[in-house]
Amino acid sequence: MTVTKMSWRPTYRGSKFRNVYGKAGSREQCFDGIPITKNVHDNHFCAVNAKFLAIVTESAGGGSFLVIPVTKSGRIDPHHPKVCGHQGNVLDIKWNPFMDDVIASCSEDCSVRIWQIPEGGLRRHMKEAVLELYGHSRRVGLIEWHPTCSGILFSAAYDYRIIIWNLEMGEAVRMIDCHPDVVLCMSFNMDGSLLATSCKDKKLRVIEARSGRVLQEANCKKHKVNKVVFLGNTKRLLTTGVSQWNTRHIALWDQEDLSLPIMEEEIDGLSGLLFPFYDADTHMLYLAGKGDGNIRYYEVIPEKPHLQYLMEFRSPDPQKGLGVMPKRGLDVGACEVFRFYKLVIQRSLVEPISMIVPRRSETYQEDIYPLTPGTQPAVTAQEWLSGINRDPVLMSLKEGYQRRTPLVFKAPVKERKSVMVKGIDLLENVPPRTENELLRMFFRQQDELRRLREEITQKDIRIRQLELQLNNLRNSPNNVI
Repeated sequence: MTVTKMSWRPTYRGSKFRNVYGKAGSREQCFDGIPITKNVHDNHFCAVNAKFLAIVTESAGGGSFLVIPVTKSGRIDPHHPKVCGHQGNVLDIKWNPFMDDVIASCSEDCSVRIWQIPEGGLRRHMKEAVLELYGHSRRVGLIEWHPTCSGILFSAAYDYRIIIWNLEMGEAVRMIDCHPDVVLCMSFNMDGSLLATSCKDKKLRVIEARSGRVLQEANCKKHKVNKVVFLGNTKRLLTTGVSQWNTRHIALWDQEDLSLPIMEEEIDGLSGLLFPFYDADTHMLYLAGKGDGNIRYYEVIPEKPHLQYLMEFRSPDPQKGLGVMPKRGLDVGACEVFRFYKLVIQRSLVEPISMIVPRRSETYQEDIYPLTPGTQPAVTAQEWLSGINRDPVLMSLKEGYQRRTPLVFKAPVKERKSVMVKGIDLLENVPPRTENELLRMFFRQQDELRRLREEITQKDIRIRQLELQLNNLRNSPNNVI
């Protein structure tokens, strides 16, 4: 396979998206006064849907995140209620793609939790999750909802394992343990049958999502792969990372042959992570750098050069993370095709950035708004686990977003079951959830070891005394044993 080096000089071609531009929200449209987390984990710490915006916040004594209605922008009350049930720092949050009031979170306390937000938002601190999931032995760094099933959630942790959770039953149903190191990123294809992962061992993998069987594997020796994303139904993957010359790097792959990349390109010499975002409706790819304020965007095309550079949105404010609004929450009247929610930690600000296709007509533009994945799941959890794959159920944005039959999350009544990892029942031996709890457990174990050593020493002394007494009896002429 020949590798195409993409020219940085833009080549012009006919495209309806060549004039797309980014528009930052006004001060009134921003969310101000938010204590954004200072955690250095390589996640977005932000999730958004058509109803709510969630942001992981800086807090002491456990992890928390804010949930704010997207319509209530402006200055946020410093005493605004939070979701604060985790005992460790929250590392990732994701909204259920089919239920706008259900959000999943994972934390350093080794747990995954499912929360149901009341209609209208929080009125008091929420500490009780509708579902708590324990199965990992170390902190959980990533979670991903299945794209066509509302009851399936994937989680990846620092124990090098990916667990598949059936939320309809409230239990772990599969464990994928093909990674020898920490999983850095997970991405599903359109129907959720394949899972792409990047790992700290510098390998890119395409995995059968149900069984965990590795279908393709690429050894990226020349560059480190950090993030990976499926490019819709094109059967291609895009990875971002760092080259051997310490420059930011992207590569395009065929999902059925990872022996060599189709195309690769060095972007720039900045050190921040590159977050990739793909819009399957417009075939546009966005690259946003962590720690800088730039968002580059391209059009993905089937022929060479495969990625057509369009434009770059520039901002002086560096971004810590970015949330992405689902298509049903966009302003179709303004020809908005993508919307970011940018975390600006220096200003304690969340700023919306709209990507707009300039059109003179105010009528609905069907050519830039094809049918898009909607809010109805295509399969149940049991159907998917039994081997059924279905494409997402599509909806039109022409009449606006209206859910026909609202879905309701029902927390299962759980019977106690064991979750075995290396012969240890993790529900019987729940790992420490915070650093202080870890230290207390460590000192308790040290005291127990010290007590056992003293007990063994005393028993050794007693054994030697008994051996001497036995020898004395044997050597005594008056005693016959």
